Amino acid sequence: MRKIIHIDMDAFFASVELRDRPELIHQPVAIAFDNPRSVLTTASYTARKFGLHSAMPLHQAKKRCPNLVIIEPNFIKYREVSKNIHHIFQRYTNIIEPISLDEAYLDVTINLKNIASATEVAQCIQRDIYLETKLTASAGVAPNKFLAKIASDWYKPNGLCVIKPHKIQDFLHLLSLKKIPGVGKVTQAKLEKLNLYTLGDIQKIDEAILLHHFGKYGKQLYLYAQGIDERPVQNERIRQQISKEKTFDMNYTIETCQIYIYELCEQIWQSLTQKEMIAYGISLKFKRSDFHVLQHSKSFSHSFESLDQLRQASLLLIHEMNIPLNTQFRLVGVSTYHLEMHTSISQLSLW
Repeated sequence: MRKIIHIDMDAFFASVELRDRPELIHQPVAIAFDNPRSVLTTASYTARKFGLHSAMPLHQAKKRCPNLVIIEPNFIKYREVSKNIHHIFQRYTNIIEPISLDEAYLDVTINLKNIASATEVAQCIQRDIYLETKLTASAGVAPNKFLAKIASDWYKPNGLCVIKPHKIQDFLHLLSLKKIPGVGKVTQAKLEKLNLYTLGDIQKIDEAILLHHFGKYGKQLYLYAQGIDERPVQNERIRQQISKEKTFDMNYTIETCQIYIYELCEQIWQSLTQKEMIAYGISLKFKRSDFHVLQHSKSFSHSFESLDQLRQASLLLIHEMNIPLNTQFRLVGVSTYHLEMHTSISQLSLW
């Protein structure tokens, strides 16, 4: 049986800024670019008392909290702190799966310090992070990634939740389905129509019912209800996609948006090159002035060989979307997916 730790830094970006500016420690702080259409990347715990949260529009956050202190994000600094935290992880295990700058899974079934208890390993990591960065982290300890992820959010901030094997069923029985990865508002509403509110409820129904209503995800829900997650912690985790977005200060038609899409394609191509990765798929996202989102994706049999090919593919998607020329957009986004590490590159066919 595995021993998995999920580490989640507490309000990471905000906490780094508050550490460096202690005079703001008791004030509501949000990390965001200060322009009319920005959203919060994160909010301090003081700000969260006003109902602020990540991805909230900045103008809405200011209404809820007029005294909000806004700090523009410094990703160079956050990456450096994240690197220091990962050095701490490496003292205890070589099996580390980074999810983001502030989040990672660690497999400590066999750890480098020969500590018998995974709980003790998690405590040591939390201690080292605080001593060396003055930041707090919450940790979840469990036999698999699914449970460890949920546990790390249980006692935030600076919390530690341990789910031992013999306690799994007790923990799952009353667990709200909205805590489950992949259960958003739409899925939750469908589940509630079936009178399913907890994983305990799912344990009582036949797997075939879940498959009928939710397809492949129904199988995943069924396994989660049994506390089963066989996914290993992956040392060399391949990114699922590379995405870039641009929010405008004013609304633009598709003709102007195309210029920005070309710029986003260039940024993505630079990221692919730096990470020595190739992509087989591209997706476009447009957010209209009424916030309605239009998306279209396409994958190819060969990877993109150049920036020009990536841009050609974006034009193909725009053409296929058949967007009226007078439609106004407030945001555009480009994503590449079906990523692989660079080995050999073949010629792309758009037809």
